[in-house]
Amino acid sequence: MPHFRELQELMKEICLWVDLRHEQGVDLLPCVERIKEDFLRVRSQLERSGPSAAALRREPNELAAIQALRPPGPHRLWDELPVEGRQSRLRGAWLGRSAGCTLGAPVEDWIPEAMEDLATLGGQPFPPSDYWAVHPRTTRPCYVPNDMRPYLKSGICCVPVDDDTTYTLLGLLILEKYGPGFSTADVADLWAKHVTIAFTAEEVSIRNLWAGVSAEMAGEVGNPYQEWIGADIRSDPWGYVAPGWPEKAAELAYRDAYLTHRQNGIYGAMFFAAVIAAAFAVDDPIQAIEIGLHEIPAECRLAEDVRWALRTATKLKDWRDARKKVLERFPGMDSTHTNNNACLTVFGLSLGDGDFTRTIGHTVAMGFDNDCTAATAGSILGAVIGIENIPGHWWRPFGDKVQTSLAGHEEFSTRDLLARFEKCIDQVWNS
Repeated sequence: MPHFRELQELMKEICLWVDLRHEQGVDLLPCVERIKEDFLRVRSQLERSGPSAAALRREPNELAAIQALRPPGPHRLWDELPVEGRQSRLRGAWLGRSAGCTLGAPVEDWIPEAMEDLATLGGQPFPPSDYWAVHPRTTRPCYVPNDMRPYLKSGICCVPVDDDTTYTLLGLLILEKYGPGFSTADVADLWAKHVTIAFTAEEVSIRNLWAGVSAEMAGEVGNPYQEWIGADIRSDPWGYVAPGWPEKAAELAYRDAYLTHRQNGIYGAMFFAAVIAAAFAVDDPIQAIEIGLHEIPAECRLAEDVRWALRTATKLKDWRDARKKVLERFPGMDSTHTNNNACLTVFGLSLGDGDFTRTIGHTVAMGFDNDCTAATAGSILGAVIGIENIPGHWWRPFGDKVQTSLAGHEEFSTRDLLARFEKCIDQVWNS
């Protein structure tokens, strides 16, 4: 956006002047109050303005309108649900997601140079080919009840707590309680009961629900994070329960995403749910990406960005070049936005070329919201290649235990949760 960085610098400079004059004994209360009033007025104006009518025609929020703008293509890849290979692919998708997330969590949003220094400190190659051996803040709290140790190579004994994996299992609980016909209000009901850790759009939406805002409006009120990655990272369960049926996966993802997001934030969830559903039916993750594009508006910004990533991926020199190109295309965009991270996920899958270690290692190395991007890339590739093609050092340390931050559901068994997803698959396909 023109002048966005100038605005950031101006705001930073104002804060520095306020700090300096305060230290020098100047009475700043009247000045600070005026600045605060101005900021609140501008924020209110921006929120009330909303997207333009033209933008909403191109990028609607209603499911029927979204579907009307999709390009023609395959929305369902199988006439009947096959049995052969399904369990391997489901296990590969879940443990692939868990591995990518666990690898990315200790270095979430780090720049590559800092990650490379960490690899050197631990005597490891970079991009990483295994979990991190060391961390500079080992006892720093990560997720309740964990510090950083359960995410490092010597301390992993289960799938550790992370919102990326917790939301996957919350999706399972939603399906088990309400069935495939669940509503956005049903999603809100279970969120109110079980979500204990939330960030950005999710945190705003939960606060809105507590304040009495309806589930249909919770994602809109006071929420500048509507197009960030939060709904995207919740897309996996909908793909898992609709294998080979991208349209259904996208529809389920829509109802979940609408609680917290709008426009490209919703499309990110629909797109990756569709990609994961397609990944169960194809032998190439890039083909799954291409199929996923048939479930979001053809001319939305996310579709344009993903198509750019697909074109660019064939010309990349390496992961450094990939990061550079994303920085150039999205100057000033937050590192937890849906669109820039979607492109990094495409680049990770392309650079990985079907090799699981290379895929999640390169995806993490590129930075940005890299526990999310590596989790998604691991989920997609895991569904394509199956568990037998994921090296054991990525998933065997987890054993059969999964930790979450869900109140009342703090621990799962991988064996059990996969069996429960299997039951949900049959329910979705018979719905």
